[in-house]
Amino acid sequence: MDSDITIIGAGIIGLAVAAELADGKKDIYILEKNRSHGMGISSRNSEVLHAGLYYPSGSLKARFCLEGRGLIYETCVRNNIPHKRIGKLVIATTDAEMDEINRLTQNALKNGASVSLLDKAHVNRMEPNVRAAGALYSPDTGIVDVHSLMDYYLHKAKTLGGEIAYDTQVSAITRAEGGYRIQTRNSEGIYFEFTTEKVVNAAGLYSDAVAAMIGKNYVHHYCKGEYFSINNVKKGTVERLIYPVPEKNHVGLGVHLTLDLNGRMRLGPDATYTQRIEDYRVDETKGDRFYESAVRFLPFIKREDIIPDMSGIRPKLQAPGEGFRDFIISEDSPGFVNLVGIESPGLTAAPAIARYVKKLLSGSTLQ
Repeated sequence: MDSDITIIGAGIIGLAVAAELADGKKDIYILEKNRSHGMGISSRNSEVLHAGLYYPSGSLKARFCLEGRGLIYETCVRNNIPHKRIGKLVIATTDAEMDEINRLTQNALKNGASVSLLDKAHVNRMEPNVRAAGALYSPDTGIVDVHSLMDYYLHKAKTLGGEIAYDTQVSAITRAEGGYRIQTRNSEGIYFEFTTEKVVNAAGLYSDAVAAMIGKNYVHHYCKGEYFSINNVKKGTVERLIYPVPEKNHVGLGVHLTLDLNGRMRLGPDATYTQRIEDYRVDETKGDRFYESAVRFLPFIKREDIIPDMSGIRPKLQAPGEGFRDFIISEDSPGFVNLVGIESPGLTAAPAIARYVKKLLSGSTLQ
């Protein structure tokens, strides 16, 4: 075998897996189709460390969200990675929405998340510029510099025997004696192939296509989320992340207010299914809709201060109109682990997913 383990994809998931598996003894290859790591889903999100409020109890999303958040905070503190445990309010703007806040609070507590229920007066004391009838408060929700975190994972993996190949797209995978044969090509059309004992498919938007190379029929439904930034608002006007009551269709969490580590405000993402993978244009005409959604609980914003910012694509397993679908993390062939449908809370869950993959591979033997 040319390598012991090959990881396909160098986003936050692939790099966390590489860092977890690298031990100085194994030859680990990381393949990335782009010219650098983390250029896909990992760089087009809110950079939020979630607390595990929304996901059904017992799901992988709930379990790995809580475990992963703790691991990331630990890693950030030990390695001086920029982050902030900023806290989050999920707010109700009407008394009727408080029923959903109560339900969400019970679900969060069932998942083991630390949350509290706040009345209107308490919310007003915490965030006087936010309009709310009440809220769920999550003190453990945070934000992180995702690129610094990815750089840390990559450095750790490379220090312990990992190698990364950029501009390297997987074109075919076949079984070989004792493992797998992987064929790749670069942007110049040059092909290269090698053998590996084990494979981790962390190809993000394309993980369903990679899984199909070994005969697994997973299907992603691509969901685009667009962001608008808020200008001309004094820093510190809002101190925490502000989310509305979540959408009941499990597609998104509603247009919400996020802050970055510099205090910059952003609205989004929304959630719209699309057939156009990696189309990152922002529809400027959505500005009115974003404003109308947000001004209900952020009365200080003005329409002219909302401008297009960025977008991202999420690989969902549920088609439009379908209910909750969990992550797929499965050893579908001996020594071959597929990670499919890794959308939110994928960032938060990354190190916990990596530990789970390590356990799966440690027990695998090729027939």
